[in-house]
Parts: sequence; C-alpha cells; structure tokens
Amino acid sequence: MRKRITLLAVVAVTALALSGCSNSDSGTTDSTDAGSGSDAALFEVASNVDLTGSPTFDAMTERGSVKVGVKEDQPGLGYLDAATGERTGFDIEIAQWIAATLGFPEDKIEFTAIPSANRESAIVNGDIDYYVGTYSITDKRKEQVDFAGPYFVTGQGLLVAADNTDITSEKDLAGKTVCSATGSTPIQNIKDNFPDTKTVEFDTYSQCVEALKDGSADAVTTDEAILIGYAAQEPDSLKVVGEPFTVEKYGVGLPKGDDALRAYINDMFTNGGDTWTAIYDSTLGQSGTTVEQPAVDAY
Repeated sequence: MRKRITLLAVVAVTALALSGCSNSDSGTTDSTDAGSGSDAALFEVASNVDLTGSPTFDAMTERGSVKVGVKEDQPGLGYLDAATGERTGFDIEIAQWIAATLGFPEDKIEFTAIPSANRESAIVNGDIDYYVGTYSITDKRKEQVDFAGPYFVTGQGLLVAADNTDITSEKDLAGKTVCSATGSTPIQNIKDNFPDTKTVEFDTYSQCVEALKDGSADAVTTDEAILIGYAAQEPDSLKVVGEPFTVEKYGVGLPKGDDALRAYINDMFTNGGDTWTAIYDSTLGQSGTTVEQPAVDAY
C-alpha cells in the first residue's frame, strides 16, 4: 500500500515553521479565529501577501467554503476512488494546501471535476474559485485567466501497449492514431507539429486509455507525469516510451485580474518548500522519481 502523509500533518508542520511570518491584518484567517485544538496550526498564515482586494477570497469568505476545479481520472495526480469516494493525488493535496492556508479545512472544500476544454469557462463564469489539475500555463490561456506557479514542471510523453514495439518516441508517430483530451495542449501540439499523425479526442484521459487498450488508438499522449500514473496501475498492459518532447508548467488557474490571490499563492509556494516536498514524496514520489520544486514565475 502506498505510504500517504496526511495533508493536515504536512500543513501543520509547515504552518508552525512559518508562524513567525504571520500577519493578522493579511485578510486571511489566523489560528485564533479558526478555532483551537489540533487543527489550530492548520490555519496559520503561510504567506506574507495581503489578500485585501481579492474578490475571489472575499467570495470564499462570504460563502464559508472554497470551490476547487480538479481532475479525477489521473492516478497519482487527481483521482477519485469510486468505491470509497476518496480523492487522492499530488494536485488534490496542492489544492487542499492552498485552501488550508486560506482558512478552509477539507470539509469546507467543494471539489468539481472539470474537463480540460471547460477549464477557462469554469473560472471565468465563477463556477470555481481556482483550478488545480495538470493545467499548463500558456500565453493563450493567460488571455482569459491568470495563473499562480508553476508548482510542477513536466513534459509531453507517450503511453502505448506493453507489447508495442513500433512506437519508441514521437519520431514514430507518422501514420499512427494518437489520443488525448479535447482542449489540451498535447493534442494541439500533435495537430500543429505532427501532420502525418491521426488524432482522436475524448473529454478525459481515462477514455483515451480505454481506446488504447481496445486498439482504436495506437498511443495516448499527455504530460508524462499523468502517463506514469496509468502505467503504474497496469504495468503488464501499458508502458511509457521515449523522453518528454515539450516542457509543460503546471499552474493554479485563477480569475483574471485577481493579483492579490495570485501573489499570495506564489508567496506560499516560495515559502513552503518543505510542504511541497512532503506532498510530492507522498504522491508522485511513490513512483521512485525525484524532482525539485520549480521557482514561480513573476509575470
């Protein structure tokens, strides 16, 4: 069974370490206001940035909860166990970490699974407060939404059947059928740069994996971190081949113009290296891979 560090313990430890930086005028909830007992440290301020003027944070506070968009079909990143109802993965715990520092425990988080193609509209329409779900930062997306981060860097890869010897890298895709999620950067990259490759699209990557297994697709392409999770689930049937052939920076999707919240989360990431590492080690790190936390972009 995978060793899993609870987010409460992770954030509590980091919050105590950062409590000397707490600012009771920051617009966030401090431990005194949040309550007492073992949960108190969870609400220590983890950022020096003032949240005054953040319409998103004001809406969360008035509502008494936080609405977070996620994926739920990506093992190790954002996954929902249909049998138990438990959400697990690196992105899920990043989302919980952000919520916790803003003053919202797990029972005040409303998760909503949103397909890749609908992420911008969900943020723009106010359906969610922020989005954490393998959301690559791109200039085109920044026309509609803002991003905090990046909090993780990966690259586009390929997943094929375990017995496939025809595809060993992106150089072997001519004449093949490749599947990815509608609205994702990987499918657009294939269309733009691999003109001899056929494409098929679905709302979710799990549907692409099913297409791969039934033979209607020759490969699935998306960020390698996602593909590793699928291969780890079915190592006898699936494998990741080649090396990443793009650079994808995952960011937290935010409403356009909420500079206060973006600056807050960026400062939280910068100050919270120990928490980031603990979250990674308990999720994606269980695959045996090691990575460093990326520096945030100051755009």
